[in-house]
Amino acid sequence: MLQRKLFFFSSMESSSSLSFLSQQMPPPVTSRTIIFSSISSCWKQKRPSIQISAVSYRKFIHFALDETKRHTHLAPSPLQERFNSIISMDGEVELQMTSFEAPKIRLLRSLSIETETMQVLDFGVFPKPEYDVPIFCANFFTSGNTNIILLDLNPLHDVINQREYKEKYYKSLMPLGVKYAELLPWGGKLTSESLKFFSPIVLWTKFASSEYKHDVLFSAFMDYYKAWLHLMEGAVEETDPSGIKCNREAQHRYLTWRAEKDLKKGFCLAIMLVSLVLKHTGLKCLLV
Repeated sequence: MLQRKLFFFSSMESSSSLSFLSQQMPPPVTSRTIIFSSISSCWKQKRPSIQISAVSYRKFIHFALDETKRHTHLAPSPLQERFNSIISMDGEVELQMTSFEAPKIRLLRSLSIETETMQVLDFGVFPKPEYDVPIFCANFFTSGNTNIILLDLNPLHDVINQREYKEKYYKSLMPLGVKYAELLPWGGKLTSESLKFFSPIVLWTKFASSEYKHDVLFSAFMDYYKAWLHLMEGAVEETDPSGIKCNREAQHRYLTWRAEKDLKKGFCLAIMLVSLVLKHTGLKCLLV
C-alpha cells in the first residue's frame, strides 16, 4: 500500500503573519492553506536541486537580512522553526520562508517562490506596536517577460488627512519616491480602497524584463529599505497604552486588508503553482 506524504504551505500574510501578529487583536480573517499530497513512490531517489533563472529575488532577501543585522540583533521567530523550505519532487519549484524578530521589530518575514520561469517575493517588516513607524512591504512577481512590482513603506495612519504623520515619515523621503517614479513606469490605476494603505512614495510598476530595469528595482529596494531602517532606528517608543493600541489596530487593519486582497489574487497564483507542480511532479492537490 502506497504511503502518502503531506506538505503544508500557509500564506505568510493571511495566515502566519496575521496569526502571529494578532496577539491582543481582534480575531484575524480565516487563512488559506495549500496542501500538496504526493505518492511516495513518485519521489526521486536523489536529492532535488533548484535551477534558478537569470532573475532571482534571493539577493533582495540577503541584502535586507545583512543590512538589518548592521542596525540591530535579529533572532529567529517561532515561525522560523515551523516554516523554512519546500522543494517539489523534481527540484524545479522551491518555496523558502524566513521569519525573525528584533528589539524594535515585531516580525520580519519573507516568502520566495522560484522556478525556471517564475519568481515571487513577498517581504514585509512590522514594527512593534510601541512604534508608529510604517510597515516595509515588497511584493514582486516575475514570469517570462512580465514584472509586477509593489514596493512601499505602508503608513500605519492616514496620510491623506493626518498631515503631521505624513510629514513625520515621508517629507524627507519624497525625493526618493520621485527618483524611482522617473525610472520605472507607473503600474496603472489604484482603487480608492487601496490608496489609504499606500504611502506618497509607493512604487507601483509593471515592466518588461530587462537587466537595466531589474538593476533599478534592486537599487530601489536597497534605498527604500535603508530609509526604513533609518526611520526605525530613530523611532521614539510610545508609552501611552492608547497609542500602542492604536498602532496595533492599524497593523491589524493592514493585515486584514492584505489577507482579503490576497484571497482574491492569491487564488490565481495558487492555481498557477498547483499547475506547475502537477506538470512537473504529478502531485495531487487540495485547496482548503
